[in-house]
Amino acid sequence: MRHPLLILVAAFVTGLILAQANPVAAAGKTHDLTATVVSVDIQAKKITFQDEAGTTNTSPVLDKAVESLKTVKAGEKVVLTCRDNENGSHEAVIAIRPAQAEKS
Repeated sequence: MRHPLLILVAAFVTGLILAQANPVAAAGKTHDLTATVVSVDIQAKKITFQDEAGTTNTSPVLDKAVESLKTVKAGEKVVLTCRDNENGSHEAVIAIRPAQAEKS
């Protein structure tokens, strides 16, 4: 009785370790998007941004990106790492970082 239980626990622990080692793969597909911040709502954990095509979107901000949300301001250019759903559509922002200044 102990051996099947040990195998089950070992498999579970292995899965947890792999999920921690590669959180982006565990979260699904992602893509980076350069955008200009329109507004932030820290209470609701949402960001409104305008992409390079000029489309304005509002998206929920998840996980560690919430801390970054506190440091961005309207008009700032940022790179958003977005999590996609199974259809490939944008679902949420999981990381926010400043966009690199363009070199002239």
